[in-house]
Amino acid sequence: MKARTETETLLRFLAKVPDLNDEERLRLAEELPVHEFPKGAVLLRQGDVPDSCFFILEGCVRQYSLDEDGTETSIEFFTEEQAVEIFQGQAGGKPSEYSLACVEDSVILVGDLKTLPATYAKYPKLVPITRAMMERNYAKTKEAFAAFKSSSPEERYRSLLGNRPELLERVPHYLIASYLGITPESLSRIRKRIS
Repeated sequence: MKARTETETLLRFLAKVPDLNDEERLRLAEELPVHEFPKGAVLLRQGDVPDSCFFILEGCVRQYSLDEDGTETSIEFFTEEQAVEIFQGQAGGKPSEYSLACVEDSVILVGDLKTLPATYAKYPKLVPITRAMMERNYAKTKEAFAAFKSSSPEERYRSLLGNRPELLERVPHYLIASYLGITPESLSRIRKRIS
């Protein structure tokens, strides 16, 4: 049986999903695999073939890549009620181009990519819920990427400050700098100018 806190965490999230009744929520909370991961846990390594997808119930997960020189570049941070999407090409047996690691202790719904169709068949109400969530995430990611490419480092920082200020409290600044495409020293100078 799943740990009580994990089940309660999932139930709190499912209570926000209006298309599910109480019985469905309880069944899902018992059946869906929710796990606790410590800070620093690696969920996926660059080069490995993904076999799971992730939905963050509590905590923060960083998506990053490593270049040939061993330099890490933070790509995205996922926090509460965000899905870490595994794209179809990767789900089809291709190696991942990025790694995923917990920035904080995290509680995560872990879906098996192979059994996902069976889960959707058993719980068809999850299909439109998941689709709507993925479409929202895709639109936000596309918009953020376009803005990122056309903005200066200071504008990127201001955008992060305005749209996701909690990350600045939860994520070490050297990882924020990597995400913004600047050095930690440059980030420090920008922060001083703004404050």
